[in-house]
Amino acid sequence: MPALFYDHRRYWLLLAVCVASFLEPLATTVVTVSLPHIQRATGAGFTELQWVLNAYVLTFAALVLTGGALSDRFGRKRVFIGGLWIFTGASVVCGIASAPSMLILGRAVSGAGSAFMLSAGLALMVQVFHGKERVKAFAIWGVVVGAGSALGPLAGGLLTDNLGWRWIFLINLPVCLPLIGVTMWSAGESRDPQAGPIDRTGLLSFTAMFMLLMYTLTEGNNLGWTSLTVIGLLTIAAILFTLFVRTQLRQARPMFDLSLFANPVFTGASVVAIAIAAAFFTLLVYLPVYIQGVLGYSPSQTGLALVVMAVPLLIMGPVSARLAMIISPRLFLSAGLLIIAGGAFLLGLVNHYGAVALYAGMIATGVGAGLINGELSNVAISAVPSDRSGMASGISNTMRQLGFGIGIAGLGAIFSASLIRDLSQFDRLFLERVASGDVTTAVSATNSDQNEAYDTAITALTSAISSLSHFAAILALIAAVLAFLLIRSAAPAIATNRAE
Repeated sequence: MPALFYDHRRYWLLLAVCVASFLEPLATTVVTVSLPHIQRATGAGFTELQWVLNAYVLTFAALVLTGGALSDRFGRKRVFIGGLWIFTGASVVCGIASAPSMLILGRAVSGAGSAFMLSAGLALMVQVFHGKERVKAFAIWGVVVGAGSALGPLAGGLLTDNLGWRWIFLINLPVCLPLIGVTMWSAGESRDPQAGPIDRTGLLSFTAMFMLLMYTLTEGNNLGWTSLTVIGLLTIAAILFTLFVRTQLRQARPMFDLSLFANPVFTGASVVAIAIAAAFFTLLVYLPVYIQGVLGYSPSQTGLALVVMAVPLLIMGPVSARLAMIISPRLFLSAGLLIIAGGAFLLGLVNHYGAVALYAGMIATGVGAGLINGELSNVAISAVPSDRSGMASGISNTMRQLGFGIGIAGLGAIFSASLIRDLSQFDRLFLERVASGDVTTAVSATNSDQNEAYDTAITALTSAISSLSHFAAILALIAAVLAFLLIRSAAPAIATNRAE
């Protein structure tokens, strides 16, 4: 076929990868505004609601490395399409779930599908875009991913209010099926000719380590942070991590190439990936609880409120593509994190300034995330040879999801600990409803004085969000300093790609 046809097809491939990548963060944040409805429909407790969020993130982060390894060995196109099928089937399971356990299982399988399609999709992009076009393609991808996170609550709110919460999952069916056809037509197959067998020991040790860590962070408040159970689980996780590192160091072509971290650019980009996920995208999970519970917004209104975080992401995407051509990654990524830190600090002032601090903080964090979201992936993946792009993609996304998992579980632990402390005089059901943002139902069902219960719940929820936001600000600030110290200059591969 003419070269022009192939040139034309790669933009269809970019569209397919971007839509699939849009669905990945959407699948996390679309749930947040629907938690009160899910809680009432399935009878899920507070911990189960956390697992509705965490199960998806956990399997995604645990298996994204596997997705990268499988795509290098068996073909990026094949793994990408396989991931789409898994994600679609699991979404149907979530949509028909009648019990929390079924919903959590479906979410876990959805995360596995997302891991495969995202790691393989980015590798496909690297194969067909080069030089300045790659920078532009990743800038577009960054805008789409950021928009997926920020627009998730809006989509979830509209679907929940008009069709019911089950459609936040079922809507994936008519979206994903056409993507499979577009990918089959537009993408050529590619793989790493030197890829070896799958590292089963490394895969199992990493997956088990990450799952134990996330389980401990999520259940820490219930188990007690100084309990023998928590100490034992963390010890086992540390042993598994040590085993994982040893297996990777002994292999000529490891699944997780630790030698990449000798490159300060790649290490700095990894730090930024963890921080932006933990400090920005985690906020999208917990802010809807405040907006619905304290401000009294409906799911649709909550989604509209969070659009103020999406708009800067959309605006700053094209801006970041241009700035990335003239500003070093060191300054670019560090500045974005500083802006996120400032925005999170403003969000932490909601206990004093209410909605003013909320909207100012959301705008600022959106600007910071929009600046660095797309360029971050390009910096990380462009630091390695293109035939190892699947591995680099897997590591880069693992860092993001590691940050997201730590953010949801770790900052969630801060959030729930604050609520438990301030609502200790109420029963567990009251706490669970407040934690999901359903303050009205919690108050109406209590035997205590309802006016006093309402004021206490609002104060506790505001204090919890304030504490969480301040921790996010500190995390982003520390990461900004580390990124500035580590990313001293652009890697040769990045400079070459931009000059092509």
